[in-house]
Amino acid sequence: MMFSPAVRQSWAVSGVLLNMLGQGMVLSFPVVLLPGLKADDSTIKTDLETMSWLSSVVGLACFPGYLISAFFMELWGRKTAHAMVILPGTLGWLLIYFATDVTTLMAGRILGGFTAGASTTLGAVIIGEYTSPQLRGMFLNLKTAAVCVGNTLVHIVGHFYTWRTVAIFGLAPHVIAFGIICTWPESPTWLAAKFKFQQSEKAWLWLRGDDQNSRNEYGSMTKAQKQRLSEIREKSSFQRHVVIFLQKFTRKDFLKPLLIILFAAILLETCGRHIFPAYALRIIEEISGDKSRTFYYMIIIDLITTFSSMFSSALVRMLKRRTLLFVTGGASIAVLMAICTYLYLSAIDVISKDRAWLPVSMLMLYFLLANLGCTPIPLALLGEVFPVAHRGAGSAMSGLTLSICLMVALKVTPAMLESVKVYGTFAIFGVAMGLSLVVFYFILPETKDRTLQEIEDFFNHGRFLSDKKVPGDDEENTTMLKI
Repeated sequence: MMFSPAVRQSWAVSGVLLNMLGQGMVLSFPVVLLPGLKADDSTIKTDLETMSWLSSVVGLACFPGYLISAFFMELWGRKTAHAMVILPGTLGWLLIYFATDVTTLMAGRILGGFTAGASTTLGAVIIGEYTSPQLRGMFLNLKTAAVCVGNTLVHIVGHFYTWRTVAIFGLAPHVIAFGIICTWPESPTWLAAKFKFQQSEKAWLWLRGDDQNSRNEYGSMTKAQKQRLSEIREKSSFQRHVVIFLQKFTRKDFLKPLLIILFAAILLETCGRHIFPAYALRIIEEISGDKSRTFYYMIIIDLITTFSSMFSSALVRMLKRRTLLFVTGGASIAVLMAICTYLYLSAIDVISKDRAWLPVSMLMLYFLLANLGCTPIPLALLGEVFPVAHRGAGSAMSGLTLSICLMVALKVTPAMLESVKVYGTFAIFGVAMGLSLVVFYFILPETKDRTLQEIEDFFNHGRFLSDKKVPGDDEENTTMLKI
């Protein structure tokens, strides 16, 4: 073979990362769009309520994206599904560019949100299935870095050009990603789940190579799928599929991952992953009190966030997921509460407001820490925790959870900034982050260097079967929840 497995996996993942870069541009676009609409010379007139919907409707539009992508990837495969979900986002940017009224702008934002939502879970699943356990964590964390790069591009381009020009820039990642996706093989995991084992093996060898570890992992995966063969073929009616879907809510290997995703979504939104890019100018202006320097502070924070996300991709290869999450998460909350305390004391004139550099510096430190663990790891879990039998339904339910959390966060943040200011908003988010980390301490398994089959076994049996057995492990385990 001309290229090594790592190179071929990197090429495949680059299509996902470009799509995630496009998602970052969609999420940050309100920073450019809303000031443009409020300008005196704007040809499109609107009010504050409508502008808040232009920002938050992306979260609402994400859910059908999650749902439909979950259906497409089960029905037609990961490759075809990913290519198809790019098209609405491309059309959305075109509608925004040519928009002459709020309705067209809203339609463009909805289509962009659809693709952003579809890309999140589908991209995570693709990285999980296309890459080796040793590279999977790094690639999943690079998804976050790609979103950060998209945020930064919007902030930089939007400073020099109008929001219409930014919309044209937003087309490029989707178009390039579409071309890369067309060169992929289909997911070997999906092919095995459809019992196309010959095609699955060919795709697996193209992606993973033909060494002994690769063969062992492929053997474990296909063994699990062959055990499902007779059962799946018997369950062919629509009514039976509905029953199977509902029965998933009684299974530990479905509910435990879903609970993890719920708190991952809460952690992701409350750490500011999507809120800050959308309302960065307003937040930094209130913290610094200096509107003239707001843009430069924002770009510095964008660059720190991007660097932190990229560095996290290296750290995740050296450190355990849980260690990275809890150490950086705890430090992030401590810094965030320090920012809240400083801003509150300065607001009630207990301390001077002259040292604006201090809270801005602390904010930079916060995003450096948060993007090492609290942002990338929740997104990485989307590609790891659901067994292949539940991956479609799991992606749909994860999408619903992420969509609701995103929409609520984007919708309520302007009101919170108005009523309880930045320090109150950050304090509420810090408490929610702390709650999520406490729950994760008890329910999150360590997935570093584990195969997807090993992770599936953990949720079925309560332990990794590849580890040494301990007394009591021979007792029969059931996948049904005990009432």
